[in-house]
Amino acid sequence: MKELCFLLVALTGIFYSCGNASSKAVYEADVVIYGGTSAAVIAAVEVAQSGKSVIIVCPDKHLGGLTSGGLGYTDTGNKAVIGGLSREFYHRVWLHYNDSSAWVWQKHSEYGNKGQGTVAMDGENRTMWIFEPHVAEKVFEDFVKENNIAVYRDEWLDRENGVAKNDGKIVSFTTLSGKTFKGNMFIDATYEGDLMASAGVSYQVGRESRDTYGEQWNGVQTGVLHHKHWFDKKISPYKIPDDSSSGVLPRISTEYPGDYGAADNKIQAYCFRMCMTNHPENRVPFPKPENYDSTQYELLARVFDTGRKDWFEKFDNIPNKKTDTNNHGPFSSDNIGMNYDYPEGSYDRRREIIKEHQDYQMGLLWFVANDPRVPEDIRTKMASWGLAKDEFVDNGNWPHQIYVREARRMIGEYVTTENDVLLKREVPQPVGMGSYAMDSHNVQRYITPEGYVQNEGDIGVNPPAPYSISYGSIVPKKEECTNLLVPVCVSSSHIAFGSIRMEPVFMILGQSAAVAASIAIDKKTSVQEISYDELKTRLQERKQILTWTKN
Repeated sequence: MKELCFLLVALTGIFYSCGNASSKAVYEADVVIYGGTSAAVIAAVEVAQSGKSVIIVCPDKHLGGLTSGGLGYTDTGNKAVIGGLSREFYHRVWLHYNDSSAWVWQKHSEYGNKGQGTVAMDGENRTMWIFEPHVAEKVFEDFVKENNIAVYRDEWLDRENGVAKNDGKIVSFTTLSGKTFKGNMFIDATYEGDLMASAGVSYQVGRESRDTYGEQWNGVQTGVLHHKHWFDKKISPYKIPDDSSSGVLPRISTEYPGDYGAADNKIQAYCFRMCMTNHPENRVPFPKPENYDSTQYELLARVFDTGRKDWFEKFDNIPNKKTDTNNHGPFSSDNIGMNYDYPEGSYDRRREIIKEHQDYQMGLLWFVANDPRVPEDIRTKMASWGLAKDEFVDNGNWPHQIYVREARRMIGEYVTTENDVLLKREVPQPVGMGSYAMDSHNVQRYITPEGYVQNEGDIGVNPPAPYSISYGSIVPKKEECTNLLVPVCVSSSHIAFGSIRMEPVFMILGQSAAVAASIAIDKKTSVQEISYDELKTRLQERKQILTWTKN
């Protein structure tokens, strides 16, 4: 029997406890990655191509997170600083759409070639930045298949008792199904940071104060009005307008929003990035939720009553007559204030929040397409839209991933702040770059001292140029864990994370984390003690962009 166990280890990388037939399997690899995000897949590819064994333990059934979950109109910033396997992903998207068979519901010539301030299909650089969800998922699945990466899906970390540590190192973690995963190095590539938190690594939830890191744009930002996601007219928050005794409309907080610049435990709003179409042959009419309640959208009706007409502004076109539809305006798909429990919530509590967000957003779509309070021109046009029949086919054509714009953020060896993003200080040991605006969606909806409704927390501040991200922001403090890397819930302030949190950057940091893990294995050392010079050399060999020099 022992010989059989040895053979199983040699051939499959799976160890079975042979002394007890009822014992659960133990799975071993050089690097174990928890998460199914874009960063998780890219990290796994890098580990495999570095000659190490790797396992992805994925809480979802699908790979790719938001990149395959509806965010097809990629937030890129300066594309010149997107390198390595992240750029390879967008090259593969380009290859897909270069094939005429990819254009099912329209011709390529009909789609055009514009988007995100540049061409959608960049023939010179052989990349494409705008795509359908199922195309992204196929690219990720191809990555996994080509590199023979083992993926265990629908496996959820036992957050209470699942992480085993010894002498500052993670030895293994166990999932709720009873499977145990052992490794030399671990990467937490989830949006939530569950492995990081369960391993005892320090983290932050919510906004730091302006004074914590000497930042202008952190903390409560009452009175700051960026973008167009605020109420530009005076609208009463009460059920009977201007009558406070009548009660407050749904989805408006009666709490004091906090002093300007103060810290709080609130996070920017979540939503689903919707893949919609108005092409009749591929359109599924918006479903009406079972618990639909039109009063949940009374505030939007009042917005329409003011004459506001920008409802369709963020129906961003992606190929085949579809959209990546995002939040726009003061009352839209962002479910402001309803996600505060999510980062620390139990799995059951998170499922409740996700379901509430789905019901809210599904009801919102139905309301705009059907309710007589909606102006006829908007209502008629909205009724011509629906869900895309050929997307998310196993989930009622609804995205399988909610947009977790922010959850936990590690407090690691180095904390990236707006001072890094705005180029006010030199970043040590860079392992990748970001360039997108510091973009926080609204955090709360409150009542002003004058008695009107207003949103707070929406910030958009552009860096003067691309900025570097420090290796210290993807590793924990040495005294907390020596064999874990965190490329998604990175060590950064709330407002700096608003720029870092873009999917191409997560992929960049995922690859850099994987390279660091491989070096740590080779050198038999901690992730904090690897040679940065060696890491830098390997990253540059893989065409990662680490610093920016203006031409």
